[in-house]
Amino acid sequence: MRIKLTREKRILYFKTALRWIVYSVIIFVCFVLMTSGTWLKPVLLVPVAVYISKNSGVYPSAVTGAVCGFLTDIACGKLFGYNAVVLTVFCVLTSVFFELYLRDKFFNYFIISAFVSFVQCVLDYKFYYDVWNYENVEIIFSNVTLVVWAFTVISSVFTGLLLKLVNRILMPRTHLTIEEAIKNN
Repeated sequence: MRIKLTREKRILYFKTALRWIVYSVIIFVCFVLMTSGTWLKPVLLVPVAVYISKNSGVYPSAVTGAVCGFLTDIACGKLFGYNAVVLTVFCVLTSVFFELYLRDKFFNYFIISAFVSFVQCVLDYKFYYDVWNYENVEIIFSNVTLVVWAFTVISSVFTGLLLKLVNRILMPRTHLTIEEAIKNN
């Protein structure tokens, strides 16, 4: 490992700031895509939030989950804060799982993104349709909820590849500080 110099710290700060600006632009574009079109479209902010939380700490993951959740609530016309709570919890859990247990592999992201999307779709179905005991409500589950989930899982591949490209270019590389180099020797 190399020792981090002052110039490298400035580059690190610049790349980190630029990465979060690009994340914000991607989140905004996904929000715009979610608010246009028909009801049968992917919930793009779920895989974006999961991928960002995969490479972030617990606090940035919580903020990302809350922001993406609030934007999902606005785009889907749901109770304000409902998806924010769900996504915040799952983004924090994703961050912890990738920090402690899982490797940084695309397949792991894909499985977690599919699981979070499924849980979010099932909770939406349960709290907005099934709890009221409407007639033939299972048709909504099979014709709307599962289709939206499938679109979200398919779109998670493309959003994951886009964010992987952003991270490959702008993710800082790990270096040792002078204090860490002295402690290790």
